[in-house]
Amino acid sequence: MENPTGTAVFVMPDSYFEADIVRLTRLVANMFSRVVKHNDRLMAVTQTPTRFHSRAPPKINIDDYLQRISKYAMLEPACLLLILIYVDRICERNPTFTISSLTVHRFIITAATVACKSLCDAYCTNSHYAKVGGVSMHELNSLEVELLHMTGWHLVATQEQLLQYYFNLVRHDPTLVLQSDVVAETITE
Repeated sequence: MENPTGTAVFVMPDSYFEADIVRLTRLVANMFSRVVKHNDRLMAVTQTPTRFHSRAPPKINIDDYLQRISKYAMLEPACLLLILIYVDRICERNPTFTISSLTVHRFIITAATVACKSLCDAYCTNSHYAKVGGVSMHELNSLEVELLHMTGWHLVATQEQLLQYYFNLVRHDPTLVLQSDVVAETITE
């Protein structure tokens, strides 16, 4: 199958539960990369430092970092989507907070930790998440408390919210298409 520009596209399942975890992780990482690129360009003015700020951007790129966390912390697809929901919730409650090259890595490991704890029956220890994310356990504990306060302890999402975020991710990637969109397109032809 091809998109209008003639580029091959990959068909994604309509359920994020069935999505390939590596591909879904890449989608989430790409979204973060676009946000960071956009926000870093706007950051001519120094932002107010938060607990999530690092002194310098880590050397590991966002995709490699999130793939590492997804693999070694065994993130479920819903946890990846919940990380994005947390970004929106925090930015809504804390308008001065910005995902940038200085905040994205610490935010991702913290949000992944909290998402797993709030969604999964079994999850790793904070020392494991900290090791995977390249931060100390003390730092992760502090970041976790900060994230909880910044979200107002609003940690769960409905199935509809998770699906909406998944659909939006897939539909904003020109190399992907949802199975239901392929079926609808086939019917109209």
